[in-house]
Amino acid sequence: MPLSYKARRRWSLVILLIGLPLYVVVAVTVVNWFDRPNFLLEIAIYVALGIVWALPFRAVFRGVGKPDPEDDRN
Repeated sequence: MPLSYKARRRWSLVILLIGLPLYVVVAVTVVNWFDRPNFLLEIAIYVALGIVWALPFRAVFRGVGKPDPEDDRN
């Protein structure tokens, strides 16, 4: 069952306000467990982790910035 537009907007807000900061803390903690890698490798790790967090949520974020397609006022 696909999520409604309002549900996707709510879930995207929850993901961005709660999930993303938690993910950042976990990612920094995991990277700090190891010795500090080369600067370019460290940047590559953070860029990859920045992309990986959003992949499972593509369906939630898709179309959220656009007007509600089911709104009668459009």
